[in-house]
Amino acid sequence: MGEIFSASEIKKGFHPEGYRIDKTASPMDFYTKWEITPEGEWVNPRATCFDSMPQQGWHKAD
Repeated sequence: MGEIFSASEIKKGFHPEGYRIDKTASPMDFYTKWEITPEGEWVNPRATCFDSMPQQGWHKAD
């Protein structure tokens, strides 16, 4: 799936446990936690803080 990064290296990316970082979004959407359905869809995003997210295992997005 590509190279793995730490959370501090991500400007825009995701973690397989349902976390997303998007520092190009509005401040309330910088760090979000999503539910992942059995079909693999990401739904019901909720704002979260950086320190509550996994620090390793991130994938960069375009």
